[in-house]
Amino acid sequence: MAKEVTGFIKLQIKGGAANPSPPVGPALGSKGLNIMDFCKQFNARTQTPECAGKVLPVVITVYSDKSFSFEVKQPPVAVQLKEAAKIQTASAEPNRKKVATITWDQVKAIAENKMPDLNCFTLKSAMSMVAGTARSMGIKVQGEFPADIK
Repeated sequence: MAKEVTGFIKLQIKGGAANPSPPVGPALGSKGLNIMDFCKQFNARTQTPECAGKVLPVVITVYSDKSFSFEVKQPPVAVQLKEAAKIQTASAEPNRKKVATITWDQVKAIAENKMPDLNCFTLKSAMSMVAGTARSMGIKVQGEFPADIK
């Protein structure tokens, strides 16, 4: 028999660095979950070099018997764009000041990586979503949109 779901908790936590302090502790404590148990499981799952230190969205499913399961998603597109462009912060005035330039190949790599978490079905639409995020951050995408992408 399936457990009854009582709620969901969405958090963004650095990989391998979950601890009971805010925002993790209060969010889990208010639902009556074992905070240290979550922290240990999350840190064990995100110890890999590609996850460690990066901000990772996590969706925690809370069940009626105070147990939980969680799904770790890919880092946000904005974080991946900053990493690709090698910048610390985005532009305060993205329409006037451009802070970096990236290529369509970098946009494609980010779109392929983030595709399971995005609300789209084709690589072309995922790439346009990533390019739109880059534009709103003040990052210029160099060249024309590749014609061979479906």
